[in-house]
Amino acid sequence: MTDSSYPAISTQKKTGKELFLNGGDGDNKTLYDFWAWAFSDLVSNTERGKLAEFIVAMAVGSTDGISGSWESYDLLTPDGIRIEVKTSAYLQSWAQKELSQIRFGIRPTHGWNSEENIYAASLQRQADVYVFCVLKHKEQETLNPLDLGLSQAIHRQYALRG
Repeated sequence: MTDSSYPAISTQKKTGKELFLNGGDGDNKTLYDFWAWAFSDLVSNTERGKLAEFIVAMAVGSTDGISGSWESYDLLTPDGIRIEVKTSAYLQSWAQKELSQIRFGIRPTHGWNSEENIYAASLQRQADVYVFCVLKHKEQETLNPLDLGLSQAIHRQYALRG
């Protein structure tokens, strides 16, 4: 382990009820208020990615902890399988002239170890399993990233295999 004056910070799962303190008018605002303000655009690339990770975490039973920000993979199943979740969508939050093309990349990388603050020397794929998630809607009228009809089928398949 690398000698570090500032070791990795252990993050505890929040409830959303935590209050902002010493902010004047902001004193009555909660962490939930921040989450709603910052993360309501579930179609944008960043939030869609985290949403997809959560949906996969629900399917494999990995929602007890918190989402890692600096791991070399997105999820760790209860039985130790490292999962990388990739997302793509036809529709984006911004104005589009045409539907986006669905693309995924899984090239090998230098994995970063957040505990030791170092990159791996060799290139490799960082996960055991890659899950490719497509927000399949091509019409804005049907767009609902929270409709998990298809992901329920994935959950059943994983439960049968697991």
